[in-house]
Formats: sequence, structure tokens, C-alpha cells
Amino acid sequence: MYKVSKSRVSSGLGLCLFLLSLCSQMGVHAQTSKSTAQELVQNTGKQTLTAENPKKPKRQKQQINDSDVVFHFSSLGDSRTDSRIPGTSEQDKRWLTASPVLSRVIKEISKSRSQVLFFNGDMIMGYAKDSLDNERQYAFWRGMMATLMESGTYVMPVPGNHEVQMPTKTPEGSVKIAQPYLEKQWRENMGDLIIDVERWNQIVKKPITHWDINNTSTPELDKVQTVQTQLNYAFDVGQIHFAVVNTDPVGSDNVVSTSWLLRDFEQAKARGANTFLVFGHKPPFTYFPEVGGKKEADGLDVKPSERDAFWSVIESYGATYFCGHEHVYDASQPLKSQGGKSWQIIVGSGGSPFSIKKDDAKNPKDRMYAWADVKVRKNGALNVQILGFDENLGPTQVIAKWTIQPSVVNAFH
Repeated sequence: MYKVSKSRVSSGLGLCLFLLSLCSQMGVHAQTSKSTAQELVQNTGKQTLTAENPKKPKRQKQQINDSDVVFHFSSLGDSRTDSRIPGTSEQDKRWLTASPVLSRVIKEISKSRSQVLFFNGDMIMGYAKDSLDNERQYAFWRGMMATLMESGTYVMPVPGNHEVQMPTKTPEGSVKIAQPYLEKQWRENMGDLIIDVERWNQIVKKPITHWDINNTSTPELDKVQTVQTQLNYAFDVGQIHFAVVNTDPVGSDNVVSTSWLLRDFEQAKARGANTFLVFGHKPPFTYFPEVGGKKEADGLDVKPSERDAFWSVIESYGATYFCGHEHVYDASQPLKSQGGKSWQIIVGSGGSPFSIKKDDAKNPKDRMYAWADVKVRKNGALNVQILGFDENLGPTQVIAKWTIQPSVVNAFH
């Protein structure tokens, strides 16, 4: 009869215990993976990844597709509110910020790891007789945005009409007119963001280049009465060229400094830029809903000839224009019927009272708080997602999703 030594018994027992421990750990890991998968489904609202059907190949494919993303940014505008809106909290009546919506969007953008948020104006209500009221509103908005900056998203401000204009009595009635002292106040409250290169490089991890504070429109060269320092500005990140335009400069309300933008684009093209992105407040083409809402132009199209000159530059360089002003989401190719390819993307849906009344909203997107999430690829293509939630602050969902292919101009360069 074969005898087993005590040492062999001890060794075998140890192996069994080790295998039992390993199986137990694997069980715990499987349970953890299941919880993680379920959490992903809950967070994203997508049903493609579950514990029972993880679909690993699809997940790996997504990782491969994202390998050539060179920049990731968000765009949003219009978070100011109005104390006359029913249901507005006492806090928001004082600070005039739609804080429930804005704080929610900030969390979502931070979670997405967007590198930059371009905020397209109307972050304050403005129009105050006492400039200290504006200062308090700026301070509250900056305080909310500080959490986003600290979590890894640089905030790039764009001037809106509520920041630079003031209702002014004229023989024709009250007219909103840009004021030099409000441009100065803008710089005092936003200038440190436009641009802190060292902080940008720390947060974004993509070096900013060709930033020049003096690259802006001036009375000598453009149809403005004041130098537009930190109101019109531009810079590069790799081969991507970013330009911010003031749509209400002093002396030329509802007009973009097209001559400056053209000079700036020409210089960027000479440097080898292959993607042109522009951010402003007012849309060149007013969005008209199917029923109700605005019936007259309320953007740059109140001055059609100047608007056409601006959009001609946008089309010539295959640029994409992000804006706000209208408190709605809408995306369009305004000159598509004429062969135009450039996109206007309105995301003025950051919490301000909706432009379209509930009874007139035939399209659900007309009354959704929404923002653009954009990934730029090596070849200049833009993967655009419009994310948002309804007026009851329901779950976040994908409202629209598409790819803007590089234009012929971009591909050539």
C-alpha cells in the first residue's frame, strides 16, 4: 500500500486552500465587475454594456477609434436667469444665475473629462445701473466655474450682449448698445482667463501656441470704436485654430470684426492650421421654430450684408461656429442649399429661460438644457455630441450625434 508522507499531505492541503482562495477572489472580482458594469449602464443610459453581455469587442473598438482624438472640448452659453421667472429661488434671484442647471452641467462636463469649456456669453444678467451688481454676478459665476477649473477643465469665456451692452434710450426707443465701460469691466473680471498660459498648460496638457493679446481688432483697421483686447482673440493648439469673436463691439453692435478674423485666419493657415473653430455669442442665422417663438431676426442677421461677409469667411475656411443668445439648441448648415458646408451650432441652453414657450415647442429639443461635447481628430474631423436633459432635470441623454468631416480646404492643408 502506497504511503503518503506528512509533508505531501501538508503540501496538498496548502494547494487546495490556495485554489479555494483564488476561486473566492475571482468570485468577488466577478461581482465587482458586475456592479461596475451596471453602474456604467446607469450613468450613461446606454444598454450596450451589461454584466450579462459586456460586448468587449465593441468596447475595444471604441478605444481604437478614440486613439486619434487630439482635442476634447465643450461649448455652452446663457446661464443667466431673470428674477421674474416663477419658481426662481431666492439665491438665484440675488445672483441671477440658473444655478441648478449650471451646477448640473458643470458636473457632467467634468465627468466627461473635457479639456476646455468655451462659454458663449450671457453668464450674467447685466444691464445694471449700479456696476457693482454686475461685479457680484461675475463673482458668483466665477465661483461656480472654479470647481470645473480645479477638476481639470479650463474655462474660456466669450462676451455676450448681457456683458457688454446696456439698454439705452434713443429717439427710436430703448436700444441695447455696447459700452466702453462694460468692455473694461469684462476685462477686469475675465482677463485672467484670457489667457493664463501657464494654467492652461497645467490643466489642458496641450500647449497653447501663437497666443498674442495684441492680436485683436482695432479702430484703425476694423469697424470698431475701441480696441477689442480679450474680446476678440485667437490661439492655436497643434493644428487646431481657435478664434473668439465679440458679436457686439462698441460702435458696431450685431457685427463681427470680419476684417480682423480674415487676417487672423490667413496667418493661421500659413502656419499649417487644418481645423478652424469660432466661438461667439449671437448666431448669424436666427433659429425660427416650427410654430410660435421669434418672427424677426435677432442675431447677426439684423445686418445681413455684414453677416454675409462674416459667414463667407467661415465657409472659406471650413470653420464651425458655436454660439448662444437664443436659449435653445439647434444645429444647421445655413448655406447647404447653395453648396455651403459650414455648421452653425447654437447651444444657448445653459439655464436661461427658454426662448420657445411650452405650448409652441413641437420639437422636444427646443426645451432642453443642452451643451456640445466635441472631439477633434487628427484629420480635422469633429465628432459632435449634443448632451442634455429636460426642463424637469431628468436623466442626461444624447440629443444629437454626428461627424463633421474635414472640409476640402482643411484636407488640402
